[in-house]
Amino acid sequence: MSATTPTGSAETRPRRARVFMLGASGTIGRATLRALLARGHEVVCLVRPGKGLAVPPAADLNDWPPAGAVFRHGDPSHRDSLAREGFRGERFDALVSCMASRTGVPRDAWAIDHQAHVDALELARQAGVQHMVLLSAICVQKPMLAFQHAKLAFEQRLMESGLTYSIVRPTAFFKSLSGQVERVRQGKPFLVFGDGTLTACKPISDRDLAHYLADCLEDPALQNRVLPIGGPGPAITPRQQGEHLFALFGQAPQFRQVPPALLSAIALLLGAAGRLIPGLAAKAELARIGHYYATESMLVLDPKTGRYDTEATPSTGADTLFDYYAQLVRGEARAERGEHAVF
Repeated sequence: MSATTPTGSAETRPRRARVFMLGASGTIGRATLRALLARGHEVVCLVRPGKGLAVPPAADLNDWPPAGAVFRHGDPSHRDSLAREGFRGERFDALVSCMASRTGVPRDAWAIDHQAHVDALELARQAGVQHMVLLSAICVQKPMLAFQHAKLAFEQRLMESGLTYSIVRPTAFFKSLSGQVERVRQGKPFLVFGDGTLTACKPISDRDLAHYLADCLEDPALQNRVLPIGGPGPAITPRQQGEHLFALFGQAPQFRQVPPALLSAIALLLGAAGRLIPGLAAKAELARIGHYYATESMLVLDPKTGRYDTEATPSTGADTLFDYYAQLVRGEARAERGEHAVF
């Protein structure tokens, strides 16, 4: 059954926390940083050099960097940099991570989704951190890819750490479902795998997800739990996404169907060639990632039936994907897919 989690009231909200944050320069990270600051938390962010203070492509010039945020520049994938440029021997109450590997290929996934988080967790414990909020992904419930196994390995490490934890597994993001807006604007067909109804998701906006992540620091019901979460409303298929976009542009729907088996064949060919040319092995993994998202729904998986269950996928927030599409069509919003566009 769907459930909406309200933001904690001022009366029940705990004391101001000192938060160490990773991944603050990404789209979800920026929204989460704003949500934490709005609730009065002190937030120190470790970002790579050149990140953080720069105005993001879709940001309001008057909105970034947000007042009160502390940015420190270092490399979160190196333990020494995490310690030296990040924690600096200081005390913190919580660790919040919206950090994820850029590509999902094995080397990147195990370096960032796993090892960088392991190092951050150990340093956080030394800094007095009592609670970690981790942005994970709902797709890890059916792991078939390197980045999913890397995320799961760290989730297990966190659950066994003795710290209070909140592991948040969101469904699809708005930015991941906005890549074909310009195609439709130009009168081109909307691309779907199969007939466009193979998968479904409950998309969640950066803002709604950010508030949910911030809630995890304040609501005991969201602690020491693995938390799948989607946005408001029913699950949506790719075909429904396309139909709605065509309606917004006043065009008759036209779809081009792509067989998912094509991605499997590409992955097999690149995987075989990757034994001779290492660079092709990474491209094979990207094809496998594409096939996964073409054939698996981003909803809660019933382990007994092996089926995805929209009713069992919780909802939160108020922003809908179709409202976001309308904003993109009117030019009131700008899709920013960033470094994680592969997802």
